[in-house]
Amino acid sequence: MERTAVDPWPWSMQLGYHQGEVVSGHARTLYCAGQTATDGTGAPQHAGDIEAQLALSLDNLEAVLAAAGMGLANLVRLGVYTTDVDLLLQHYGVLAGRLGAAGVAPPTTMLGVTRLALPPLMVELEGTAVG
Repeated sequence: MERTAVDPWPWSMQLGYHQGEVVSGHARTLYCAGQTATDGTGAPQHAGDIEAQLALSLDNLEAVLAAAGMGLANLVRLGVYTTDVDLLLQHYGVLAGRLGAAGVAPPTTMLGVTRLALPPLMVELEGTAVG
């Protein structure tokens, strides 16, 4: 797989993401459902702790990727949904650090939402990966 960053402006790289990416030479595409801070039974975890929820949501996203033989390095698109954008931005380093360690800066969209599927949840991540 070959990835070519598309960044007409440099500011987004300071936040850890590209404006776009051209991906070529890939054989498989994985569309991941939104991953939240739930345990293996689907029960919400870490009520009121957005940092812990973000970390567990990332763990769960990585689990889906791993089940398909992929990892964070295969992400080419990331959607971030949160019930509190300002609070999430205070802990965004959790996400940026893990993506940076994987050597990727996928195009990302963050949206503030009224609520997620289950009331205790504060953050949800959905991704597209190629490999």
